[in-house]
Amino acid sequence: MSVYLGSSVWPVVVLFKMDLIKKQRDLEGKCAPLKVYPLYSSLPSHMQLDVFRPTAPGMRKVILSTNIAETSVTISGIKYIIDSGMVKNRSHHPGTGLDVLKVQRISQAQAWQRTGRAGRESPGFCYRTYTNQEFDSFRKNPIPEIQRCNLTSVVLQLLTLGINPSSFDFMDKPPVEYVDGAIEQLKQLGAIESTASPKLTATGKLMAQFPLDPRYSKIIISAKDYNCVQEILTIVAMLSGESVFVNPPAKREKAVAAQNKFYSTAGDHITLLNIYRNYNNVAQKKIWCQDNFLNSRNLQYASKVRTQLSELCERYKVPMSTCGQDTEPVRKCLITGLFMNVAELQREKKYVTVGSKQVVSIHPSSVLFGSRPHCVLFTEVVQTGRCYLRQLSLIDPQWLTDIVPEYARKHRLTSYAS
Repeated sequence: MSVYLGSSVWPVVVLFKMDLIKKQRDLEGKCAPLKVYPLYSSLPSHMQLDVFRPTAPGMRKVILSTNIAETSVTISGIKYIIDSGMVKNRSHHPGTGLDVLKVQRISQAQAWQRTGRAGRESPGFCYRTYTNQEFDSFRKNPIPEIQRCNLTSVVLQLLTLGINPSSFDFMDKPPVEYVDGAIEQLKQLGAIESTASPKLTATGKLMAQFPLDPRYSKIIISAKDYNCVQEILTIVAMLSGESVFVNPPAKREKAVAAQNKFYSTAGDHITLLNIYRNYNNVAQKKIWCQDNFLNSRNLQYASKVRTQLSELCERYKVPMSTCGQDTEPVRKCLITGLFMNVAELQREKKYVTVGSKQVVSIHPSSVLFGSRPHCVLFTEVVQTGRCYLRQLSLIDPQWLTDIVPEYARKHRLTSYAS
């Protein structure tokens, strides 16, 4: 800090440090005259534009950014970069079947890319918060996404084209266990008949028509059996984009109070459903979003995705049924695609995932945080030291037993073990 604060010039500074974004107010209050701006992908457009506006004379601009500023945007006047050497990446663990968002070290190529963001208009400086020895230990290049992410969608599309995924010549060949894991997951979803010689079932062929994670496609197809197609389309659309919540550090209490009216004791998925229903019923959508600390752009995106999914349902004769205000059919339907993402509360008051026996905690952002429900279904896992579950729904363990009895029996849920 002393290096750039002591400079006689008032440069623009960017910090690639994700946890510092939450400390925006602390920096403005404790350091020299600063105007601090957050920058990340789910930030509302009008707040992202603030980054590009000039500050008052004598005021130093500090941008606290995720890796969105690494390649996605070019900000005029950048002179100093402070690189944390960290990035949040999504990776798949075939052994546990979980998709995890994890903060990890960048590659050398990413480090040089970040360095290059300084001095694009004049000489600049990059301060790295890691040693040369640490830099030398970084990977040369980032791991290609196909070698670290869930391949279920890729394998489903290859099978649709009549291609054997096990023998396909990938440009960046993924580990064998990733391909095998994807085939096994498709079998569990009912998309293929056998893992030995995988061929698509009628359900699998229909799943392939939706441009979604196959788990979500299965949920949509199953929704007709629970008379909740409308509700499921909304939830899947809301899960398909960035977070709709806006929680600026300076107005965190106001944001929580405004968003609280949408909260459901049934969980985060129903909360998202409530938000979309309210959004869809107002005329002045942008103003309504600002008043309720919600991201207008991301809700617009969800609306477009929902329209596309509705058209696909009509094309493939999926009836547009609704369960109204009853949330139980919706939560049961979510199990049909996300049954591998279930965790139970143990006697030690810790949550353990049913399939992989991973110790996890409910993320503080969840509406279920602090309530300790016995059994929850979740969308994703975030690892920041501990493993946290995000986007949860309260479920009854018996539902899992009824909907996927073979999976429940294999993994010995409470209802079977007792």
